[in-house]
Amino acid sequence: MPAPLANKPTKLEKQSLQLTLAQPRGFCAGVDRAVQIVERSLTLYGAPVYVRHEIVHNRRVVDRLAAMGAVFVEEVSEVPDDRPVVFSAHGVPKSVPQQADARGLNWLDATCPLVSKVHIETERHFEQNRHVLLIGHAGHPEVIGTMGQVPRGAITLIETEEEARNITPPSGPLAYATQTTLSVADTASIIDILLRRFPDIETPHKEDICYATTNRQQAVQDLAEIVDAVLVIGATNSSNSQRLVEVAHKAGCQEAVLVADASGIDWEKMASFTHVGLTAGASAPEEVIQEVIAAFERRFALRVQALDGVEENVHFKLPRALRDS
Repeated sequence: MPAPLANKPTKLEKQSLQLTLAQPRGFCAGVDRAVQIVERSLTLYGAPVYVRHEIVHNRRVVDRLAAMGAVFVEEVSEVPDDRPVVFSAHGVPKSVPQQADARGLNWLDATCPLVSKVHIETERHFEQNRHVLLIGHAGHPEVIGTMGQVPRGAITLIETEEEARNITPPSGPLAYATQTTLSVADTASIIDILLRRFPDIETPHKEDICYATTNRQQAVQDLAEIVDAVLVIGATNSSNSQRLVEVAHKAGCQEAVLVADASGIDWEKMASFTHVGLTAGASAPEEVIQEVIAAFERRFALRVQALDGVEENVHFKLPRALRDS
C-alpha cells in the first residue's frame, strides 16, 4: 500500500496579486463640503431636504443621502414652498437662485468654491466686454452653470483642438476659462492653440482645472506606468473619473476601466494580471474603495501598497447657516 502523499493541500491556494493604490484618490474637498451641506441641512431642518440635481456624480452617495431624507429633483419648481433646497457641487446658472428667491425658498449653495471662482471670472470678463471661450464638455452641469452666469451669446464653448483651430469668435477682446474637471494634457493643447491664434487673450489668474483633478491625473499616470491594469472607481457621468481612465490609457496601460463598485469588476480578467492599480474619482466615497480592496482579498493572496503622492489638506468652509449645526 503506497504511503500517503506529504503536504497534500486541503484546498486550492489563492493566486498572488499585487494591488497598488494611487495617492491621492477619492473624495476631494469640494465633494466633501457638498455632502456635508446636505447632511447638516437634514440635521438642522429635518427631512425632507431637496437637492437640485445629483449633489455629486456618484450613485452610492446619492442613495445614502436619499435614505437620510434628501429628495433629488431636476428643477426648483419641484421644491415645496416650505422646504429648503441645496444646489449641487457642479454649480447652477444664475437663473436658478433667482427662481428660488422669487418664491422665497430657503436655498443653500453647495457649488464647489473652485467652480465659483470660474463663475466670478466669467462675470468679470463679461463686465469688461470680453467674449469668453469656455473649454469644456457640452451638457455637463458645470458647463451649463458657468454659461448661465452671463447672457446667452457671451460665451463660446470649445470641446476639441479642431474647434479651437477653427472657431471664429466675435471681434473684440477675448478671455478663456475651463471646466475644472478636464484632462490636464488635452486642455493644455487647446490652450496652446488659443494662445497662438489670439496672443492677447486674457488668461485666468490661476489655473481653472482644480487641484484635485490635477493631482489625481498625475497619480494615475504614475500608477499606469508600473501596473498591468488600472481600475478607476467612479460613475459613468463623472467627468473627472472618465478623465482618469483616459490618462491611464495615454500613459500606456491598455487595460484601464471605470467601475462603480466591486460588482462591476471582471474578475476572470483580473486573474490574468499580476499587478493591478486602483484609484477613484473625486466623487467616489472611501467605503467603496475599501469594499473593492476587500473583494480582491477574498479572491487573491493580496499584497497591497500605496504609492507616494500628494497629501491633500484642502478644506472649504460650510455656508454660515450650517457651521454651528
